[in-house]
Amino acid sequence: MLLKTFRWSFAVTALGLALGVWYGGWTAFGVIAILAVLEISLSFDNAVVNAGILKRMSAFWQKIFLTVGVLIAVFGMRLAFPVVIVAVTAKKNPIDAVDLALTDKDRYQQLVTDAHPSIAAFGGMFLLMIFLDFIFEDRDIKWLGWLERPLAKLGKVDMLSVCIALIVLLVTSFTFAAHAHQHGGAHADKAQTVLVSGIAGLITYMIVGGLSGFFENRLEAEEERERESDRSAVVLAGQAAFFMFLYLEVLDASFSFDGVIGAFAITNDIVLMALGLGIGAMYVRSLTVYLVRQGTLDDYVYLEHGAHYAIGALAVILMVTIQYQINEVITGLVGVVLIGWSFWSSVRRNRAAAEAEGAAEPVDTAKVP
Repeated sequence: MLLKTFRWSFAVTALGLALGVWYGGWTAFGVIAILAVLEISLSFDNAVVNAGILKRMSAFWQKIFLTVGVLIAVFGMRLAFPVVIVAVTAKKNPIDAVDLALTDKDRYQQLVTDAHPSIAAFGGMFLLMIFLDFIFEDRDIKWLGWLERPLAKLGKVDMLSVCIALIVLLVTSFTFAAHAHQHGGAHADKAQTVLVSGIAGLITYMIVGGLSGFFENRLEAEEERERESDRSAVVLAGQAAFFMFLYLEVLDASFSFDGVIGAFAITNDIVLMALGLGIGAMYVRSLTVYLVRQGTLDDYVYLEHGAHYAIGALAVILMVTIQYQINEVITGLVGVVLIGWSFWSSVRRNRAAAEAEGAAEPVDTAKVP
């Protein structure tokens, strides 16, 4: 099962490392390996969250996620996305942006760094909404009950998550503007960009998540009433699955922001970056499918909680990095610690349940001497 699920990841790893040696020797080999590990460590929580969504989709859409989704993740976010950033920021056409990435790597890195505030605002708001909607929902299983119970009560207030997200965005934007003004106004013009980008992230979440939920609810209603033919139900299932797939891709894009930006701390070579991050993205997707097929989320019920708390932490980190620099190691460790903690809590819960079940079993007196 493990080999079958990860076979494409192993193949892409071998191919990517071989291309790296051909492109830049053993130094490039090492850089690609480091970038792959960076991407996996930063996106492990992404795999857990994706698995919670993917398990509700059919085997066909799981294959689409592993094929078409990989192309979008590797070539879209890890290769094309930085080029698009440069093209928009520097007002160049994509061909010139690619040429700049290959011939003037320092300038290319500077342009991507300059665009970081708007990227962080968009991704931070999208991830923050995911976290807020999760913690404000009343769930049967609670991990940190002392925190989640009062938050679930607060969640009964309509649009609370949107209000909190907008408050965070306004505070971040005004703080960024005030800081820029105090330091000569070098980035004062970017404060408005941060605000607009954050609102765009919020709108994107509401549109994609809303459409996915709309078609999913319609599908459930049709199945309950059984008033539609089998054909219409299949079409509706396809619509729901498509928007859930779209939601997954936007979610992956938001998660990949920190990996793409963090990669520049290691190299500014776009080829090495695409190879390293692409290998990491493959493992994240294979891990997602593995978690679904093994039923890990059902066995370790707090994993999804830990992943969403990691999302909330990443959202805060992204918003903070608009103004302050945070080491990528810290970003990765926060997610790993939260997921590790939730995994250990799940193990303890399972042990306690097994012990309670064993103690409750009736004793067969016929076997007692």
